[in-house]
Amino acid sequence: MKRLLSRTATLTLAGALALAAGCATSPTGRSQLLMMSDAQMSQMGIAAFDQMKTADKVSTDRAKHAYVACIVTALVAELPEQWRAQPWEAQVFAVDSPNAFALPGGKIGVNTGMLRLAENQDQLAAVIGHEIGHVIASHANERVSQSTLAEAGSAALAAYVGRNASPDAVKQYVALLGAGAQVGVLLPFSRKHESEADVIGQQLMARAGFDPAAAAELWRNMLEVARKEGRPPRLLSTHPDPEQRIEILQRKAPELRADYEAARRQGRAPRCR
Repeated sequence: MKRLLSRTATLTLAGALALAAGCATSPTGRSQLLMMSDAQMSQMGIAAFDQMKTADKVSTDRAKHAYVACIVTALVAELPEQWRAQPWEAQVFAVDSPNAFALPGGKIGVNTGMLRLAENQDQLAAVIGHEIGHVIASHANERVSQSTLAEAGSAALAAYVGRNASPDAVKQYVALLGAGAQVGVLLPFSRKHESEADVIGQQLMARAGFDPAAAAELWRNMLEVARKEGRPPRLLSTHPDPEQRIEILQRKAPELRADYEAARRQGRAPRCR
C-alpha cells in the first residue's frame, strides 16, 4: 500500500510540475517546456561557474583573457536587449582539451586547448557564438526541466543551488547546464539543441562582424584533430554528425554574407588578438 501511495504521490507531483511549467518559444520558433525561471537558471549557472573556477586552473595569461573578452564583447553587443543587459563574464581555463561553454547567468569558459585549435578570431567567435546560442535559446532550462519532470521533483536542483548536494549531484547538474565536458560528465545537448545553437551562433557572429564561413572551418579543424589522434576531442564526441554539421554550416555561410558585410560597413569589425 505504501508503495502504491508513493507512486501515486509521484505521479501527482509530476502532473503538478507539468502544469506549472511555462510554455515558451525558442529564437528559431520552436516550442519549449521551461519549468525554471531565468533567475533560477542564472543562480545555478553562477554557482556552477564559481565552483569550476575553484576546481579548474584559471589561466594567468592576460593576453588570452583579453582576446576571449574582445570576442565575447562583440558577440554580446548583438544579442537581444534582455540578454545584452545582463553582466557577462569570460574566463580562460588552463585545460588542454579544446572546449568552450556558456552558462545561464552570462558565464563563458574557454579552454586554452580551444585557443590552440581555433586559428583566428572568426573561428573562436564561431564556437563562442554557438555556446551563447545555447544560453539565449534556454537549452539548459529545457534540459533541467525535462530532468526535473522525469524525477518528479526539484529537490536535487534546490539542493544544488543551495550547494548542499553531493559531488556527483553537482557534476550531474553542472552537466545539465551544458558544461559536461568540463566536469567529466558527458551529457550532450540533443541534436535539435545543437542544430539550433549552430543557427543562432552563425547568425550572431555574422551580425557582430565575424566571417560566418569560419564556423565550418572550426569544425573541420576539430574533425582533423580527431583523425590525427584516432579519437575525437571530448567536445566533438558530444556533438552529432560532424561531417553533416560542416556541410550545413558551409551551405549557410553565403546566406549570411550580407549580414557580415553590412556589419563591417557599419564599423563592426572586431580586431581581437
